Amino acid sequence: MSDTIEKVKCLIIGSGPAGYTAAIYAARANMKPVLYQGTQPGGQLTTTNEVENFPGYPEGITGPAMMMELQAQAERFETDVRDGWITKVDFSGDVHKVWVNEEKEIHAETVIISTGASAKYLGLDSEQKYLKLGGGVSACAVCDGFFYRNHEVVLVGAGDSACEEAHYLSKLCKKVTMLVRRDEFRASKIMAARVKNTENIEILFNTETEEVLGDGQVVTGVRVKNNKTNEAHDIPATGFFVAIGHKPNTDIFKGFLDLDETGYIINAKPGTSKTNVDGVFVSGDAADHVYRQAITAAGTGCMAALDAERYLAAKDSTFEVSTSNYN
Repeated sequence: MSDTIEKVKCLIIGSGPAGYTAAIYAARANMKPVLYQGTQPGGQLTTTNEVENFPGYPEGITGPAMMMELQAQAERFETDVRDGWITKVDFSGDVHKVWVNEEKEIHAETVIISTGASAKYLGLDSEQKYLKLGGGVSACAVCDGFFYRNHEVVLVGAGDSACEEAHYLSKLCKKVTMLVRRDEFRASKIMAARVKNTENIEILFNTETEEVLGDGQVVTGVRVKNNKTNEAHDIPATGFFVAIGHKPNTDIFKGFLDLDETGYIINAKPGTSKTNVDGVFVSGDAADHVYRQAITAAGTGCMAALDAERYLAAKDSTFEVSTSNYN
């Protein structure tokens, strides 16, 4: 074994609410966690301008500010937070091996995966412009719908999640226009019927987005085209929601961890953070394709750290479970 190989008790892959919460709990349990922030330090929440549904912030907080506070809290308990990302793993043996930036090799007694999932977008320049500006483009109705009360919005998507998001927005917004690329929904019949029967949801079939319109700061409308007639027109709107799915950031774990058909990590035992590999745990959106909220991610980060702590205690009689995490 090379002298350049680093050995750690607890390695956390990814940041965000799940990773930082796992780090807080692991650090308080004397597991001396090392956390690699990944390609997007702080996770998806760093692209959210306002967070108003996370407990403890009565006046709300920006996503980047919240992630900075979580990182500071993790570092307060001496979590080793590092730049860089994990590019390869080998969980085939008794030692959990990972490589950082394809160079540095680490052997970890426990691994907590908090790599999250990335929302899929259409890829239009105008869409990405207003997404980065925080000016009206979103991939989460539950997160951002509140800001569009009594407004008119446009939503792209045709599956169950899109129907669920449209129905959620319909309870807040004056009008929701759904853009469906084909001549039918991909959603289940019951979900499709729900949006069809909602008075303030208008469904445009065979319709695609050509451009997100705006004044340079915020969204003011959406230019769409009927892909059958090629007829284009503009829809006034202050919000543009994209509900075409998420991609979990789990590619490097293929062949080692059990993944579903989309790539989400499957919990080996429901109600825990355990994977099919002993000593490897998962938290946050890398496994959660249902809720995808900061608060649920943080909760599973806590679970992963506690599961890892118990795993170490069962494996090594000299490692004691800390009582500080249960006070």
